[in-house]
Amino acid sequence: MEADITSQAAGLAGSTDFSIITLFLRADLIVKSVIIILIAASIYSWAIIFDKYKLFKKINQSSEEFEEKFWKSKSAETFYNNLPSNLEDPMALVFKGSMQTVMKSRSKSNLSERLTSILEVNIERQMNVIEKNYTFLATVGSTAPFIGLFGTVWGIMNSFQSIAISRNTSLAIVAPGIAEALFATALGLLAAIPAVVAFNKFTSDSRKYSQRLENFSKRFISIV
Repeated sequence: MEADITSQAAGLAGSTDFSIITLFLRADLIVKSVIIILIAASIYSWAIIFDKYKLFKKINQSSEEFEEKFWKSKSAETFYNNLPSNLEDPMALVFKGSMQTVMKSRSKSNLSERLTSILEVNIERQMNVIEKNYTFLATVGSTAPFIGLFGTVWGIMNSFQSIAISRNTSLAIVAPGIAEALFATALGLLAAIPAVVAFNKFTSDSRKYSQRLENFSKRFISIV
């Protein structure tokens, strides 16, 4: 390991290029692994963010259209019979699953209680689909800074070892290693901040949509 650090120190002394690609290429295996993990986590987080943004935009619009059509219909049974088979809207799916229970029920006794239970199960099922990958965003938001910090600590440790081996405290020896180390922390924050903001935003949107489903369910039960 000392030989690697010695050769690295010699290379750093003659290098003043602090571009992102150069910082990555100069880093050792551990720091490179940290950087790759953080970049991959950030890319996947952004993929989830765009997907959830489009999802909420879609379901808010489709649910609004569904509610408007439902309350204008003559009866819940008539509306149910005219539903298309390829439903995607969560509210429509909650309604369809609940109506199937009503249509199959031979006894009307305790129907309201049974329907309430079915609606709760259906709402929970739809919210689980909507909230998929929230855990990943929360995990990236909470762990990415620490992963980046680990890369920073490791990089600074290597820098001090380079100083000890080369017996040279020149900035030409110290600065590149510290720059690599701080680059890992910067990537950690770059991955964590959008993930935390998105997680909070989508959690709030989920709470609002869940409340919307519950309000619809209460009104639906009152007319059955």
